[in-house]
Amino acid sequence: MFFNSIEYLIFLPVCFILYWFVVQRHLKLQNAFVLVISYIFYGWWDWRFLSLIAFSTVVDYTVGIYMEKTSSSSKRRWLLAISLIVNLGLLGFFKYYNFFVDSWVTAFSELGIEMHSSTLKIILPVGISFYTFQTLSYTIDIYREQLKPSRNFINFAAYVAFFPQLVAGPIERAKNLLPQFSRKRIFNEEQAISGLNLIVWGLFQKIVIADSCAIYVNAIFDDYENLNTTTLLLGAFYFAFQIYGDFAGYSNIAIGTARLFGFNLMRNFNYPYFSRNIAEFWRRWHISLSTWFRDYVYIPLGGSRGSRFQQLRNVAIIFLVSGFWHGANWTFVVWGGLHALFFIPVLMTNTNRNYLDQAAQNRLFPSIKEVFQIGITFVIVLIAWIFFRAETVSEAFTYISRLFTNAHFSIEYLSIDRYSVEMLLIVGIFIIIEWFHRKYEHPFVGRLKWLKIAFIILMLLTLGVYSDHQDFIYFQF
Repeated sequence: MFFNSIEYLIFLPVCFILYWFVVQRHLKLQNAFVLVISYIFYGWWDWRFLSLIAFSTVVDYTVGIYMEKTSSSSKRRWLLAISLIVNLGLLGFFKYYNFFVDSWVTAFSELGIEMHSSTLKIILPVGISFYTFQTLSYTIDIYREQLKPSRNFINFAAYVAFFPQLVAGPIERAKNLLPQFSRKRIFNEEQAISGLNLIVWGLFQKIVIADSCAIYVNAIFDDYENLNTTTLLLGAFYFAFQIYGDFAGYSNIAIGTARLFGFNLMRNFNYPYFSRNIAEFWRRWHISLSTWFRDYVYIPLGGSRGSRFQQLRNVAIIFLVSGFWHGANWTFVVWGGLHALFFIPVLMTNTNRNYLDQAAQNRLFPSIKEVFQIGITFVIVLIAWIFFRAETVSEAFTYISRLFTNAHFSIEYLSIDRYSVEMLLIVGIFIIIEWFHRKYEHPFVGRLKWLKIAFIILMLLTLGVYSDHQDFIYFQF
């Protein structure tokens, strides 16, 4: 079931009414209801993969219980190993089996040795990368003695399968979300209105921005070998806003939906395209994933401690692993590697902890220096996005090379319904709205909030009709 579907438009209000008017008086019943609707939500896509979530839930619940019962360090390590092997094993099999087999065959073919692929063409379960990391954070935190295991199986199962963020995040830590299932939840009008505002803003990001940009992105990337520099730049530019609108839109809808049910999820995006260097970008982009890798991979490796070589090694590992997490394709590994290279100058000059505030803090407009910094950061992120979008590494390199070898600066005709100038205007309006509201979660604040809400809904009702209604990009990860 997708947030931008008719089914969800019916599902959400029905669940909301039942949640607050039927099961609200009993916390256990309320949590059981959340578990049931979460399984319905996920099973709507393919009910067979509910067994994977259930299996992972049982394993990690059991591991957590037994880990607390034993004081033996070796037994605790073995229990943690079971959780890691089960969760990463499922993730590796369903997400990377075909990739490794095909890469193996290709490698031998390059050496002149013909091998035949016997891949199973395994279907990737939606959201497996997200709920796997969510359950791993639970067992790792128990192992570190930073968290007590849950003794209530229904609460834990509802935490693992919580439907708003189940398939594309934010990746919630057990320390934040799990205790909320143990506390009585009372309807809060202010929280619910805040949630509705985030849902409307998320739908705008997804339908008006991401799906409209997708029309141009698909047309340009499908015919990139025959298009000129300006058009190819537009394709990369539109993809930057397609993936941002798509993923930030999903996160905002998820966070807003959770608030409707009395839960608070962590913020996942904080206006990343206004970042002044690549380190700030990663503090603002996919925050739940970047902080997960920081806490469970980067810091255990040594983080920024140790020699300069060790620091660079840790940065390289964290970005390469992050790239590989995104998908079973070498394009994602190269994407991660590029970000590691972009990060090196920041690390070497010890500026990775600079810019912890907003750009143009307490000012209406940025300084010339900030404009330059934001522009440079956006450009290098844009270049990396080409690898993220391309089907193969060679396709990405060809796309980039044609930016310089086919330098005709005119917008070419594309056989699509909307002209480029209109799309640029829409994206421009989006950038302006975000800039002037960058210190808030969403733009629906201040004296003109109802006018802004009306404007956004009007754009949803009009421009959204003409966009291609696409699945969320991060469902494939």
